[in-house]
Amino acid sequence: MKIDTADVAILNALQEDARIGLEKLAHISGLSTASVQRRLKSLRETGVIDREVALLDPHKLGQNMSFVVMVELERERLDQIDQFVRQTRNEPQVQQCYYVTGDADFCLICTAKDMPDFEGLTHRLFFENSNVRRFRTSVVMGRKKVGLEVSISTE
Repeated sequence: MKIDTADVAILNALQEDARIGLEKLAHISGLSTASVQRRLKSLRETGVIDREVALLDPHKLGQNMSFVVMVELERERLDQIDQFVRQTRNEPQVQQCYYVTGDADFCLICTAKDMPDFEGLTHRLFFENSNVRRFRTSVVMGRKKVGLEVSISTE
């Protein structure tokens, strides 16, 4: 799909606030409301817009701790990688899971109420999984930038 400057304007505005109205998007992009509506439909259907979600403050919901966990698997067979990915997708405390290169196989971003809560997570994901060789955890000291925005250009 070819992205033009109007699409970039629409997508950037949506990344900032997914609840922005069609009229405001039309003003920002220089298009009519009907054109914005058609473009949004196309951007959703082609998967450029993957999903629209609300970003919640974990502290206000009792998830006071965040962790970056590097996970090394014992074996990297495709079925075992898929099984680990399924397990992380089904775990609500795992916010993000990346399959990475380097010393670890996966990088996870996790939340927990407190250390005992995180310990429970480690038991479910790592200690009870015979394919996890080791994991290394870093405790997040402070959230300085949180987002999933994508830099967009027309080139």
